[in-house]
Amino acid sequence: MARIAIFDSGVGGLSIYKEIKHKLPNSQYVFVSDNKAFPYGTKPEDELTERVLEVVARIIDQFDPDLLVIGCNTASTVVLPVLREKFDLPVVGVVPAIKPAAELTQTNVIGLLATPATIEREYTEQLINDFAPNCEVIKVGSSRLVEIAEDKLYGKEVNQEQIKVEIQRLLESDKIDVLILACTHFPLLNEELVSLFNETSDIDLVDSGKGIANRVAQLVSEINIKDAQHNPCVAVFIELENLNPNFKQKLTSLEFAAIELLN
Repeated sequence: MARIAIFDSGVGGLSIYKEIKHKLPNSQYVFVSDNKAFPYGTKPEDELTERVLEVVARIIDQFDPDLLVIGCNTASTVVLPVLREKFDLPVVGVVPAIKPAAELTQTNVIGLLATPATIEREYTEQLINDFAPNCEVIKVGSSRLVEIAEDKLYGKEVNQEQIKVEIQRLLESDKIDVLILACTHFPLLNEELVSLFNETSDIDLVDSGKGIANRVAQLVSEINIKDAQHNPCVAVFIELENLNPNFKQKLTSLEFAAIELLN
């Protein structure tokens, strides 16, 4: 069975992990969080590229995965071509789900919620031009929502008013019928987002999880698997000091058998 590594700066990539594991339940999973450098969305491109290359090299050296998923929109839009050129394994990235959103909308008005870095990328604008040229895309970038989602997974209380402030521009439009969650952290806030939008109108939330899971399943069927043994799933961190008991319990519920430090 395949050994699949999923990498993010924080724990948003766990939303991608759940989708892939649902699709491929018998694979082994190594979830790696660069929690020392969290968040990636505020870093300059050169610094981000250097950091991701360093951590990915350590992941490959320690775990020798068959396939690597970059569970971070910001990193994917910046570093994906360099990773594919440098490392000899399939690398799957996460990019904003512009195409499925454009196919789903009835009003041709789409919300795009992402980190400020993803909002500003030329790659994101090209996706809009390619797949949603006839749509109005209202873009909102928020680093604070990433922190709120991270806190929620760590067992902290979510302040709904803080979320409302961050997405106020989206809430002001009565025509948005599809909202793209273009950060892997944001599906962790699905319940809170739907609640806020339901005060004014119904909305469909779209993220990249299922599409990434389908792509990973396709690649796994095509590649030679190095190790057919069954190994437990592990969650790996750059730093372990800030992992509270609630979060460790959450990892256990997600079927991670061990928590390790990245060498």
